Amino acid sequence: MTRTFHVLTAAVFLLSPPVLADEPVDLGMVTRIREEGLHHSQVMETVRHLTDVLGPRLTGSPQLKEANEWTRQRLADWGLREASLDPYPFGRGWSFSRSAVHMLKPQQLPLSALPKAYTPGTAGPVRGTVIVAKLAKEEDFEAWRGKLAGKIVLTTDEPLDLVHPADVEPRELNEETLRDLGRFPVPAERGADPFKERIERAKLREALNRFLAEEKALATIDSSTRPWGVLRVSRGGSFDPGLSAGVPSLVMTAEHYNRLRRLVEAGQEVELEIEVEARFHDEDLKAYNTLAEIPGTDRGGEIVMVGAHLDSWHGGTGATDNAAGCAVVMEAVRILQTLGIKPKRTIRIALWTGEEQGLYGSYAYVTEHFGSWSGPEDPESRKWISASNWKGEGKLSLLPGHAKLSSYFNVDNGGGKIRGIYAEESAAVRPIFEAWLAPLHDLGADTVTLRRTGGTDHESFQDVGLPGFQFIQDELDYTARTHHSNMDVYDHLDRENLMQASVVVASFLYNAAMRPEKLPRAPLPGPNPSKP
Repeated sequence: MTRTFHVLTAAVFLLSPPVLADEPVDLGMVTRIREEGLHHSQVMETVRHLTDVLGPRLTGSPQLKEANEWTRQRLADWGLREASLDPYPFGRGWSFSRSAVHMLKPQQLPLSALPKAYTPGTAGPVRGTVIVAKLAKEEDFEAWRGKLAGKIVLTTDEPLDLVHPADVEPRELNEETLRDLGRFPVPAERGADPFKERIERAKLREALNRFLAEEKALATIDSSTRPWGVLRVSRGGSFDPGLSAGVPSLVMTAEHYNRLRRLVEAGQEVELEIEVEARFHDEDLKAYNTLAEIPGTDRGGEIVMVGAHLDSWHGGTGATDNAAGCAVVMEAVRILQTLGIKPKRTIRIALWTGEEQGLYGSYAYVTEHFGSWSGPEDPESRKWISASNWKGEGKLSLLPGHAKLSSYFNVDNGGGKIRGIYAEESAAVRPIFEAWLAPLHDLGADTVTLRRTGGTDHESFQDVGLPGFQFIQDELDYTARTHHSNMDVYDHLDRENLMQASVVVASFLYNAAMRPEKLPRAPLPGPNPSKP
């Protein structure tokens, strides 16, 4: 039986006048979801396989393709329909199997470092003298022409301050931080043209890679941006076969890097031996999203979607970023499938890839099914900026499927407990979400904020005017330790947090699939304000 109750809502913690929401919530179904998710969970089994067994899942790598197939089969085994792998153009893959850095002079000892993705290996051990070179812009290159051959180059401009590290967010959101999250800040004035900045960064990366290769530098080493031995590493070369891969490039722990730099700047000769075994995978230039669904019954092809990104960087096993999110959304649909629900709308799960490189997987899906921007007219911008960043550039074209999507929900902020959801400036959805959260308050999920959040796959949906939402999660050690680092492993996940998150997501999916109307939509986005 569906019980309808009235929830007196307001901005978080009574920050605006109350609004009365008349939103039906099936409390009997919420009870069943809680029972299945809190007493019969499989979320840790799922996330353990994604991390400990499959390991890091860099887009284009054999490990990610294995994860694609495993998740597809897992969803099919649970009884979901249309479990499939959806291809899209990406580029070459990359993987590494060995990385070793040793100081030979002035002392002999191992150093902690990992290679950047999409850079070549060393073809065996190589030895070279260490130098410090400022290469922050193309104008810096000329001063180093003819001086880099056979050298190992330290390239980080300023050493990380380990005495006064940057402040980090609290591990758990408390009443004060949640109250602050509910206050909506007036947006700042539009700053520099983001397109121009992205183009300049992409052109500099390519120019630097080519310069280092032409000058025959042995390798480059950057400092990690985190202290305490944390190796935060992402990409160095390019997954575009037409661009330069540069030279072997590594990231070293800040403490070891700072020592090398001090020695060199003091006039001490420093010699290192580096060995990196890495390879590119050019046999398949496509990447794949994993898709599956619980079919709808009577809403004319309308869809509710949920997703998380399956890909990760290669330093750890991609546990908090984002095997946790994948396990949560997989567990959410498993709960609903196990309960035998017959949703009015189809519930579709998507495990995206290419997120870390720029939302490639979710953008490709949105472009194929819902709509896209035509992009900038000048060839230079189109060459250097991926289409997933074309929001507001050119003309927005919509496909028939655009009208069928009710909402998209995303999970991608670590392994923390869900505390609520970002309403993305939609005052119309706030009372709806607050009604859905009401029977989950005792699990710690009670906050709706009109603020926006970005940096993950719900943006691909928002960019074409679709309702896309990301959940609020406790920070835990995400930014300070695990994000893109060698510490992003299973040990930093919490069973109770992932079980709680799975129940919250399952409840949202059920409510969105069963409500009489699709979720309210914001106006379609227009062109960038700086454009005519």
